[in-house]
Amino acid sequence: MTLHKEVFVLAIERLKIAQRILVTTHIHPDGDSIGSLLGIGLALIDAGKEVQMVLDDGIPSDLRFLQDCDKILNRPDGSFDLILIVDCSDLERVGKALAGLQKPDINIDHHATNMNFARINLVDTCASATTEIIRVIIEELRIPLSQPIANALMTGLITDTIGFRTNNVTPRTLRMASELLETGINLSDLYHRTLIRRSFESAHLWGFGLKNLERNGRLIWTTLSLKDRETAGYPGRDDADLINFLTVIDGVDIALVFLEQKDGSVKVSWRAQPEYDVSRLALRFGGGGHPAAAGAEIQGSLPYVQTSVLNLTLSLLEGGYDV
Repeated sequence: MTLHKEVFVLAIERLKIAQRILVTTHIHPDGDSIGSLLGIGLALIDAGKEVQMVLDDGIPSDLRFLQDCDKILNRPDGSFDLILIVDCSDLERVGKALAGLQKPDINIDHHATNMNFARINLVDTCASATTEIIRVIIEELRIPLSQPIANALMTGLITDTIGFRTNNVTPRTLRMASELLETGINLSDLYHRTLIRRSFESAHLWGFGLKNLERNGRLIWTTLSLKDRETAGYPGRDDADLINFLTVIDGVDIALVFLEQKDGSVKVSWRAQPEYDVSRLALRFGGGGHPAAAGAEIQGSLPYVQTSVLNLTLSLLEGGYDV
């Protein structure tokens, strides 16, 4: 672990003492955020704590297979001894989940753009996923790994590493995966559900994205409008993981997806080859993420956001952009 030892010990002590705990994560959740939320939430419940797992905008349809998803609430109820935020680099990204509540006590994350917004910040940028950090915490608390917890943690590992393919996968990552497999979880089934299986609506949405695909040298991008999502019948607010598919296109250094939102904003996703740090771009637009995978939600019309983002991204590719 690259976590500061004193900070880690302090966080563990706070988790041991607290009895009524709120756990939340960011809006537009992915596999690592849901896996982290369920992983630590269910573990703390097994340890005898009173826990509320809260998510502002709901669980993505492709992750609703995870056991105990029905325990995740839309809003918190009551007061808490401890507020814990997982897999979230910026407090604003939790949405309304903490409306009216005090400053978070513990922040557990692995994003390089983390703003250290809590009283205790457990941020390990060397971890391949936040669930990797959660596993260490659960082990330190001596909470046994049930299959629901192991499934949640493995989901975070698989999705954030795109099936153990990212360059931040380490021997520690694979050792953790081995430990989780020993609980009896079905890796092939999880892999299929999280990375391969697509609904008809998702495939239809991909059709619009591929039709709209554009290129400028080693940069590619596509746009998904509200009308595209409506025509496809896709219920989510995301791109159905199209961005990760675009990374396999030969001769591309950076890929982008622009996703129009109902509130007048545009959700932007970047993916890049290792020599480029797109998290700096995301941070410039109020977002965050990793050097090779980042995102932001930007207020403005689709043409305006596209022009602004593409200009800066092209500057990064040409070596002229520096934050």
